[in-house]
Amino acid sequence: MAFKPLHDRVLVRRVESEEKTAGGLIIPETAKEKPQEGEVVAVGAGARDEDGDRIAPDVAVGDRVLFGKWSGTEITIDGEELLIMKESDVLGIIDGGKAAQAA
Repeated sequence: MAFKPLHDRVLVRRVESEEKTAGGLIIPETAKEKPQEGEVVAVGAGARDEDGDRIAPDVAVGDRVLFGKWSGTEITIDGEELLIMKESDVLGIIDGGKAAQAA
């Protein structure tokens, strides 16, 4: 991918939600909400503090993250729908993202 976010921006690919509930009920397409979970595809170099020093981002490429329902801006790059958001819109990192991929 030839896209690099600037400053404290993060590029995220949404992770598809489950089609069944824990009880086994199938959720129809019309009732599904957009997932609030995704995988970090690209990360900017980080914001700058008051002294001009770079603040390293807390998220990294490959992290599985949780974000707010209305966070980010939807964009299409190379035919793929992605979200670009500020790092502060990321609510947290879900354990097992990078660790599960490495295993």
